Amino acid sequence: MNQRLSAPGPSLWPATSRPEAAHLRTRRVRSRTFKRRLCSATAVVASAEPVPTSCDTHTSQLMSWLEAQGAPEQAVKIGHARPPGEDGYSVTVASRKVEAGETIMRIPERLVITLDRIFKDEAMGELLTTGKLSELACLTLYLMYEKKRGRASPWVPLIKELDRTRGRGQQGARTPLLWAPGQAERLLAGSPVLKELKLRLQGIEKEYHELDTVWFMAGSLFNQYPYDIPTEAFGMGLFLQAFAAVQASIVHLQGVAPGKRFALIPLGPPLLSYSPLSKAMLRYNAETHEVQLAADQAYSECAPVRVWCGPQPNGRLLINYGIVDEDNPYDRLSLTVTLPLADPLYSLKRSLLMPHGLSTQQTFQMQRGQALPDNLLQYVRFAHTDSEASARAAASGFSSPSPSPVEPALEHVAILHLVTYLQQRLDRYPTTIEQDTAVLEDPMSNPRERVAARLVRIEKRILQGALKQVMALPGAGAMPENVAPVQQVIAVRLS
Repeated sequence: MNQRLSAPGPSLWPATSRPEAAHLRTRRVRSRTFKRRLCSATAVVASAEPVPTSCDTHTSQLMSWLEAQGAPEQAVKIGHARPPGEDGYSVTVASRKVEAGETIMRIPERLVITLDRIFKDEAMGELLTTGKLSELACLTLYLMYEKKRGRASPWVPLIKELDRTRGRGQQGARTPLLWAPGQAERLLAGSPVLKELKLRLQGIEKEYHELDTVWFMAGSLFNQYPYDIPTEAFGMGLFLQAFAAVQASIVHLQGVAPGKRFALIPLGPPLLSYSPLSKAMLRYNAETHEVQLAADQAYSECAPVRVWCGPQPNGRLLINYGIVDEDNPYDRLSLTVTLPLADPLYSLKRSLLMPHGLSTQQTFQMQRGQALPDNLLQYVRFAHTDSEASARAAASGFSSPSPSPVEPALEHVAILHLVTYLQQRLDRYPTTIEQDTAVLEDPMSNPRERVAARLVRIEKRILQGALKQVMALPGAGAMPENVAPVQQVIAVRLS
């Protein structure tokens, strides 16, 4: 049965003509057919199905504004991506044929929103962001007040473009920060991203309650806004939606002063398509006082332009930008091993770990299609040792490229613990990989369902790959009858 969802509440970023996800569907294959729209170019976005993309037939207000402000001629423009069955969204595309290495975007510094432009004083901006409030929260508050100014704001075209995108990524989904109540828990059930999402929401709420600090510390800035103090002018829901839109649009510039590090750039994200495989980066040119983008590949006219999003795993890409990339080389799942304080050998083990740069709580990163993380198996073996001799023997394996197993009983306990834990993590997911694939292949699935199915399918494949490798180890079988069991099983924690 389909469950009808209401549209989001009042927002700084007004809704488009049709909500992105009008309803939440159960994960099953629909028999309804559809017809793809024919467009002038196709965007291959985040290793998903190609998204038809077209060039606008009219000049956008943002492009006209840049031209009126004296910005150099750009080799990009705003096009339109239209996934099947969706209203579509704006995207930065090549306005002509582009060669690799060519500078295709040149945005003057005066048309870029940064903290030093907002506060007119870099020291004040740094002070505010080294305390209780982040750069993103300051930028969000600034844009919310500018939005209230209406046409009097010099940033109207940029704000309107943010209105249209509403923080949606190039796969058509918004960040799960803005999903309807219970939707993330349903679509991402079993994923560790849910915990990260909860922590992020708590952090944003905490920053919301600190907004008035900016108001009182930077009173001269807000004299131009004849409105109430922040927490009286904007509710938490409104701030969250604005924060998510700014988060999806922010660029972290490298090699610049702190007041310029975080920037909102016209024609930049989320209009630019993020990709972990791209080598192109938005950079500040101190000689020309511009933010520039050089193409890392050739583009045909109307092809979406891609930039590097930094070394972020898919869970962070989803929370930040609403996207998940099948081929993300930075994707990973964490596995943390914690030695219990109650272990009689705790102090000894801690001292044995230190020379190898390891601690009593160690996190390892598992990746799809990769070998088990270095030292993971040896660390679990070491953690389960129950005598000084076995602990020292296992510790010597940290510096060996091919450490030997510990005595058979301990080897069996360590491997069994890993197998049990990995299987338990897989069992947390209510759907199978086959069901996730069906969602991705179903033309009636909405963008949120697709990004969620893509994420949990990748996570399951990482866990299955790790489990398969552990199960292939000699100690994974039944323990021989002639081997004495361990005298004391250490309560090592895997999480």
